[in-house]
Amino acid sequence: MGSSAALIVALAVLATGCGGAGSDTGATKPPSGGSATKDSGSGSGSGSGGAVVDKGGSDTVFRTEERFRQALPDPASMAGWTPRSANAEVEEAPEPAANCGPDADWYCARIARGEANFEAVGEEAQFDLTAFADRSAAQDACRKEKTWSAKYTEAQVPPVPGVDSHAYYRNAGGLDGLNLFMCTGTVVAQVLLEGEGSSLDPATAHSLAQLFASRIHKAAGAR
Repeated sequence: MGSSAALIVALAVLATGCGGAGSDTGATKPPSGGSATKDSGSGSGSGSGGAVVDKGGSDTVFRTEERFRQALPDPASMAGWTPRSANAEVEEAPEPAANCGPDADWYCARIARGEANFEAVGEEAQFDLTAFADRSAAQDACRKEKTWSAKYTEAQVPPVPGVDSHAYYRNAGGLDGLNLFMCTGTVVAQVLLEGEGSSLDPATAHSLAQLFASRIHKAAGAR
């Protein structure tokens, strides 16, 4: 993403009892059985060639630790999961969108990024939130990410209400991964399920994505 420096701060989002943007409940703990069908070869990625649909979302710019703390899942909303880490990076010198080319570096113009990680039943769940200066830059990043992910096998995860979403399987380094991306307002969000021999249940990915989308929308509307 260029030579831009980043300020990294550890978030208190994983502190026990931290409510963030509200203690949303209902996150599904991943099942231990293999209920999902995976294909490690190339396939028709769910975003191949498709235009990004702007389903609204807020024009709020996510650039503060508090905004990320509100948006990222916390222990209260992740019953059955063990919190591992959380942090946010705010770019001190963001790359102008005009300098970004049509390549796989879809987060080139990001102004900040945050993540929260959890673990349960040998499965890891990572929530990533990448923020941009405006809706146009976020939509451009979404288009680039869809083009890049089209080479992977589509994951049959139901659409997430209120956002443009797509999901795919990616297998590398002995780990199975299910990546679900959501585009809304000025942010691009990712839910990554990963584990060695993991079941990667699409129902789990969908449940976690709905939780994440709800928190993002609440954080965007917070004052």
